[in-house]
Amino acid sequence: MRYFFFVFSLCLCVQGFGQSNDYSELKAVSIEKGSVFTKIINRELPAIIVYEDEEIISFIPLHPQATVHFLIVPKKEIHTLNDITKEDTLLLGKMFLVAKRLALEYGISESGYRVTVNTNQDAGQSVFHVHMHLLGGNELGPIVKQ
Repeated sequence: MRYFFFVFSLCLCVQGFGQSNDYSELKAVSIEKGSVFTKIINRELPAIIVYEDEEIISFIPLHPQATVHFLIVPKKEIHTLNDITKEDTLLLGKMFLVAKRLALEYGISESGYRVTVNTNQDAGQSVFHVHMHLLGGNELGPIVKQ
């Protein structure tokens, strides 16, 4: 009986977790319309590009959050980190090498920089195309409130 009560209580608690219906709908519509990053890759939207090769593009976001803030985006559209596969391993590794290169090129490799990837609602993902944020050039403070 104790086990049943525990499982029942756990199920009640878990119902409060996960994506909200509004967010799930926004995500589905956004994926259906296509990523804004794909539009930048295809030159349908303008961007200040700081790096590009056959697999990756990097550009300044519309609303930079640090002195140096670049988005590093694979040209292959992958919606979230939850959607990556083993075949994406080299591509994701290359994104880190691009981050390292840009940090060195823009003079933040020694003072320090942050590389982040947001996934889904609680992390604040609003563009459903995997991307890294490279931030630096000033003291960034804690990642989350402590």
